[in-house]
Amino acid sequence: MKGEFLTRIPPVPRPSLAPIAATLPETVPFVGPEAIARRSGVPLRARIGANESPFGPAPSVLAAMTSAARESWHYGDPENHDLREAIAAHLDISAANVMPGEGVDAILGMAVRLFAAPGSTIVTSLGGYPTFNYHIAGYGAQMHTVPYIGDREDIDALARAARETQAAMVYLANPDNPMGSWWDAASIERFIAAVPDTTMIVLDEAYGEFAPAGTIPAFDAGCSNLLRMRTFSKAYGLAGARVGYVLGDAANISAFNRIRNHFGISNVAQAAAIAALADGAHLESSLAAVRASLEDTAAIASRHGLTPLPTATNFLAIDCGRDGAYAQAILDGLAQRGVFVRKPVVAGLNRCIRVSAGTAADRALFDQALGEVLAELG
Repeated sequence: MKGEFLTRIPPVPRPSLAPIAATLPETVPFVGPEAIARRSGVPLRARIGANESPFGPAPSVLAAMTSAARESWHYGDPENHDLREAIAAHLDISAANVMPGEGVDAILGMAVRLFAAPGSTIVTSLGGYPTFNYHIAGYGAQMHTVPYIGDREDIDALARAARETQAAMVYLANPDNPMGSWWDAASIERFIAAVPDTTMIVLDEAYGEFAPAGTIPAFDAGCSNLLRMRTFSKAYGLAGARVGYVLGDAANISAFNRIRNHFGISNVAQAAAIAALADGAHLESSLAAVRASLEDTAAIASRHGLTPLPTATNFLAIDCGRDGAYAQAILDGLAQRGVFVRKPVVAGLNRCIRVSAGTAADRALFDQALGEVLAELG
């Protein structure tokens, strides 16, 4: 009513976000093909962007998962005892040097939480694995980046930055994602020796099974500043099961018991990983299928005038020959045709698209769609 004052209603009190979380954007490090299909309305026809294995887990693994599913009324073993023992036996090391987790992504987060205090510095490569960067921000550490050199992570610059910044941690993927490049074992050992003893090295070997002989260094149980990450998501075809593991000296591995999610790996996933390790024949057939797929994908790229880069992974970085905008236009054009691939985002690397190993049907769709996109772009 005229002449009356409106009463201002105070805001309802609500809990506050913790200081670190309050500063962070809401984000997803990787946009999934499902989200792309939902937004665009274009059905997914070829899923060759997430570096999964379309050749799937072994029949023996599926049988183990089916059997374990009948026991899903109870929790999985919180100590992952049988899985730890199986990994240790597979690698001929002690179970005290092994800790499973819900995929490498989760283990990376735990490692940052364990070894990097808020405000400390973590060194990584500019354009390297974005989920690691997500955890750096999430735990309040400061990221220091080093550019790639010649489409490879610059191991000398990474070690030098770790020394100069007195870094709490330094991250290196070998083989590398997103470029598929790699360093040999002797170079990696030189890198490890050049990093200060007080800096924790995170060596991500998620693609190690695909690498040429002489790429992966021998395990050294006495190295007190090295964590090595492995996964069942790639070569074993178990990306959806979320099982990975970290290798390190016994004291560092035991430290994960302070913070890990003890019921994080389901009984189905534990059974799957154990069965996967036991089926070496299927692993070899999957590796061969990946090699054949990537050879065909490289031939497709070359036929269309693009340049496939050497790879030690289950994906192929393809140089599109121009700048990042052109590569993005190719990626967008493929997405409009239901073909899901990804690309690096950092200048210099972003001239490429990244195509995972696919089935024969996937590759045929990629071949057709790529030709149509390039014709449109001119």
